[in-house]
Formats: sequence, C-alpha cells, structure tokens
Amino acid sequence: MNALKMVGEFYFSQLIGQSIYDKAGNRFGRVKDIAVRWDGVYPRVIGVKYANKIHNLIPMEWIVLGDNDRIELIGNFTVDQTVPLHENDIYASKWLLDKQIIDIKGSKMVRVNDIILSWVVQDGKQHMVLVAVDIGVRGLFRRLGLEFFFTKFKQNWLILEFIKPLESWNSHLQLNRLKQQLTELHPADIAELLEEMDYKRRANFIENLDDQQAIDTLAELNLDTQVEIIEQMDAQRASDILEEMAPDEAADILGELPAEKSEGLLQLMESDDAEDVRELMQYEQGTAGALMTNEFIAFSSHITTEEAINQLRELSPTAETIYYLYVMDDEEHLQGVLSLRELIVAAPQTTLKDLMHTKVAVVQDQDNYQKVAEVINKYSLLAVPVVDEQNVMVGIVTVDDILDILMPERGKLDTYSWFALTKTAGRGR
Repeated sequence: MNALKMVGEFYFSQLIGQSIYDKAGNRFGRVKDIAVRWDGVYPRVIGVKYANKIHNLIPMEWIVLGDNDRIELIGNFTVDQTVPLHENDIYASKWLLDKQIIDIKGSKMVRVNDIILSWVVQDGKQHMVLVAVDIGVRGLFRRLGLEFFFTKFKQNWLILEFIKPLESWNSHLQLNRLKQQLTELHPADIAELLEEMDYKRRANFIENLDDQQAIDTLAELNLDTQVEIIEQMDAQRASDILEEMAPDEAADILGELPAEKSEGLLQLMESDDAEDVRELMQYEQGTAGALMTNEFIAFSSHITTEEAINQLRELSPTAETIYYLYVMDDEEHLQGVLSLRELIVAAPQTTLKDLMHTKVAVVQDQDNYQKVAEVINKYSLLAVPVVDEQNVMVGIVTVDDILDILMPERGKLDTYSWFALTKTAGRGR
C-alpha cells in the first residue's frame, strides 16, 4: 500500500459556513459540519452535513473545494444521493471543537480552537482527513475573523497522534490507541489530568487504565478524589484495585466511604487483604496507627544474612519499603533493625542477631502525628517502626506519609527543596 501523500492543508473554520453548489450552479445549502470516521492512520472525512436537522450527508467523493468560499459538487444534487450518518461516525465540531482534550505528549489538558484538515492521496484516491488540532490563540481569533491581529503569534498545532479527546467514540481503534498512549505517561501526569476533569469524565477515563496504572495513579491523587473515583467504579473492579493498593491507602479510602459501601467492598476483597485493611481502620485518625502501613520486612534474629537475602527476594514486592529490615522474636516483639546496605555487605554466614542494632527508635501506635514527625526528624529516618503497648511491632510510618500530613502542598515545592528534604531524611541507617 502506498504511503499517504499530503496535498494541501486548511482549517475547519475556513470550511464551515461555505455555500454548496451543484454542477448546474444551484446553491442548496451550507457546510454545517463534517462527519469523520477513524478507521485508519487519521480520522477520515466521509461526508458533509449541509442543512440543520438533516443528518444525511453529501459523500466526500462528490465534493471539490472551489474558490471564493464555496464548495462544488461533481454533478447535480438530489436527496437520494446522500448517505446516512453511520454509528461509528461523528461530527468533527461535536467531537473536538471548543472541547478539552488531553495532550498526551505534554501531559496536560488543552482546548481545541480549530481543526486542521488536509487532502491526501493514497493509492491514487483522494481523501480529506483530520491531521491536527489548533490549541493556540491564533486558532481562536481565526474563527472570529481577527487572525490578522495575531500573526506574530506562533501556530500551536497538536497532531492527532498526541491527543485524547474526552468525548466518547464508538471505535475500538481509538480505544486501543489511547491505552497504548497512556502506558507512556507517568502516573503523576495521569493524576494531574484527572484532577482537571469533572467527576463524570474521571469515571470514563479511569476505565481506560489497567489495574496497575489505576493503582499507581490513585496513589498520586488527594484523598477526596480517590474516594470519588472508587465510589463511581464497578464494585468488583474497585475491590480488585483496593486489594493491590498499600493497606494504609486502602484503609484511608474505605474510611471515608459510607459504612455500607465500605463493608461491601471489604467483603469482595481477598480475606487476607481485607484483614490487613480492617486492622488499620480500627485506629483513630491522628494516630500513628492510622498513618502506618502494616506491610514491612521482618526476620528472625537466628537466620544468616544469606538466608535473609534469599527470603528478601520473595518478600520485597509486597513491602512498602525495604530500606530498613526489622528483627523480631517468635512473639513479634521488635528486637532490632538493620539497613539493606548492612545486610548486603555483611559476610553470608553472619546471623542477624550479630548484625542488628538493638537500640531502635520507635513510636507507639497511639502516638500523634507530631510525635511521629519528631522521631523521624530527630533520627533522620526514612521510616519509623510502630509498636503497641506490648512492644509488638504492628507497622511502619514512612517519611513521605508524614510529609503528606504535615506538608500537604509539598508537591508544589520546587525540585531543589524536595530533594533537600529527602536527602535530609536519608541521613540515617
């Protein structure tokens, strides 16, 4: 198959409103809109809407662009020559014009001010296709007939490859393209896009994410938005996602839902995952227990470093952090701590009992956030263990979790400030 050959580009705003004449010179309508079908590389224009309240189209093979703001047909017009709007077709203006779209390349929401069309030749046949959208100020004023005032502004086009319209489209091809494009975005970028959408569009958009993408993206959102999205999801999918989230994050979300909804989702979750979440939900807000995660790495003091490393390979995927490794006795009392670095550089047959630090900075599960922050800051920790009254280790609080509480706007800090914070927190073991 021959490659597409572009033979001319023009704007939708220049096409809309043009008079339509048949070969005999009879004027019978104006361009009200164009219908497109996305069944190839670019959305293809398949017909022109020529009158209000009439959805039959003049097929594109009948049309030539004339001079003096007019469109001409290759023959004389009759109504029986028109074609109906197919279910997989959509009007370009309804789909794109003045709509918010996602700029996949720039990871942001933008507004479409105009649409760029082109005649292309493929295998000897001529087609009209949509090739890009205009998201710049010139596009806006072009439609008002005032572009001549803004010629110093650069054109700001976004080619179709890098956009995701928010309007629905009955095309599996577009859906597959979207999923491929989304895999290239960082979860933080997807989260920013979701924050800019209204709640209806969020629900539709999240359906295009696979479970891992949805989990990673939810972790980047504020709690209110997380709760809103989970509430709108199908219950089974919501429970699947909550199962895979860190237990403390799942507990925060479920704690904000109505009791009946929360319990229903817990019952759909795997029993072990649900039990972990229920344990965290029992703590009062404002306590270390409510802030901690109960996913951490702990070993017996009697095993060797070689045995610990082998176990670590199996356990690490489920842990919140593996920077610190905790040592407990058979009753789960905290006995000591060591860093991952200390484990790796130690001789293989060294026991953890001989390697661990027995003086461990801890917080009680009922301590408040301020106490947790003081301990993390005092000892320059990346995570602090949480114990109950019997010194049984029940979880850890990581530095990023306490920063989220004490500095909710930390995402707005400049790169240098955030680097300095994390560097300071990492000075410990």
